[in-house]
Amino acid sequence: MALRIHVLGAAHVVTGSCYLFEAGGRRILVDCGMFQGTKTLKALNYGPFPFEAERLDAVLLTHAHIDHSGLIPKLVKAGYRGPIYATRPTIDLCSIMLPDSGHIQEMEVEQLNRRNARSGGEPVEPIYTAEDAVAAMVQFRPVDYGRWLDLGGGGRARWWNAGHMLGSASIEMEFAGAGGDEKPMRVLMSGDLGPDAKLFHPDPDGPVDLDLVVCEATYGDRDRPDTTVGDRRAELAEEVRAAHARGGPLLIPCFAVERTQEILADLLDLMDQGAVPRAPIFLDSPLAIRATEVFRRHAGMLEAGGALARIDTAPDVRFTESVDQSKALARLRGFHIVIAASGMAEAGRIRHHLKNHLWRSTTTVLFVGYQAEGTLGRILRDGAPSVTIHGDAVRVKAAIRIIESYSGHADRGEVLAWLKERGPIRGAVALVHAEERALQAFAPVVGTEVVSPDKVLTPRLEDIIELDRGTARLVLPAHPRRLPPEKVSGPDWHNDSASFLLDLKDALDRAADDRARGVILRRLKKALAEAT
Repeated sequence: MALRIHVLGAAHVVTGSCYLFEAGGRRILVDCGMFQGTKTLKALNYGPFPFEAERLDAVLLTHAHIDHSGLIPKLVKAGYRGPIYATRPTIDLCSIMLPDSGHIQEMEVEQLNRRNARSGGEPVEPIYTAEDAVAAMVQFRPVDYGRWLDLGGGGRARWWNAGHMLGSASIEMEFAGAGGDEKPMRVLMSGDLGPDAKLFHPDPDGPVDLDLVVCEATYGDRDRPDTTVGDRRAELAEEVRAAHARGGPLLIPCFAVERTQEILADLLDLMDQGAVPRAPIFLDSPLAIRATEVFRRHAGMLEAGGALARIDTAPDVRFTESVDQSKALARLRGFHIVIAASGMAEAGRIRHHLKNHLWRSTTTVLFVGYQAEGTLGRILRDGAPSVTIHGDAVRVKAAIRIIESYSGHADRGEVLAWLKERGPIRGAVALVHAEERALQAFAPVVGTEVVSPDKVLTPRLEDIIELDRGTARLVLPAHPRRLPPEKVSGPDWHNDSASFLLDLKDALDRAADDRARGVILRRLKKALAEAT
């Protein structure tokens, strides 16, 4: 009996995690994540699923991050009525993260429809609403780490701690062979794996003796320097002191769940020790505020759960729940710290803060997580002199800084060590959740140190992994791909258009006089006429 896994997301990109298993007459979905990045990639969120939602038998969730869970309300809207299995902390986090995602979509669509109305465009609908997300929560069912769950049709699954965030898991799956004497096929979905230097979690764990491992490779092209929590705090202290010396705000685009709580705990420790100047820390994220409460409820599962107790009572931490409170921060001057979602600056309140402060040379923007291709965070990290936010061009004069040691993902060496511990791996290692450069760097290493080169797979979006008697191979999809492979990764025409408009404005501003500006515009008009 062959097992088929349809790779429906996180293929040559780091978002949209989604895998459809077909075995023993059952159809099991692992993750149902939202695509983030370029507009071309995000458009997949609005299109129909490449499967019939009502025909699924179960959904298994690795963790609560939106790129793994974010389309579950859409799945329920599309007709899925079965169970959604996840760890208890993941369910608690989804109960706040998914409605928040729905609310953000409603707000963004409202703004977009106002612009469309002015320009004569057609109105659009949100992918789902906050109400849709709340309705989807009734289908969640809790599972415990290490306990087998019967999936029916000879299949079963169990969750292992992945060390990535509260409730995160790798999922081991077994599917019975065709005959009574045939060994079951054993697959491990890594989910997102945590690094060694984590404040709240142990190192990721997992089973051994597998036929296939579907493994994330987000940082497959780099090894971070060996670090400890103390080293990481020292690095943060250096950035905070430098931001204080510049005299303006320190803006930290931050994932609301886990990263925010780690940053807050470290900032408070550094201030208490006198390692950095005392300053108000504004937690400008209602989601992060609610997520912190979830963390406190599950503090017993965390290695440093006691650090969470200080956040509510710390005099330096200010919670800005309302929109008016958030807007009021724009009037502040001098050194202060603002932590706001989203971590890749793709949505939420951080975009307003960036629009207000990027053009000031006294501002510091500190990125503490991965920035996917096509996101505003990646564009800023790559050194863009100007960006477009809410339709307006903004000059970048702020200092753009990065600390990679706060990333929730294991680096190349850590993932490699985890893979080696899973052996023997008879069939293949399929590398996912990574961009092209990381895949090209990591695949040869895995093919040398874990399995033979022919057993390393790097599936494209819509490819099918077929596993039979310990042998795995890629099969092309029978239907057209939702996106051609060359359009899945890298900047798209929307990014190029925004960059061109900013370059045009710069060229017009630098022109010697109105006559020179006229020459530029006439040449552009001529080029447009020739192109059409």
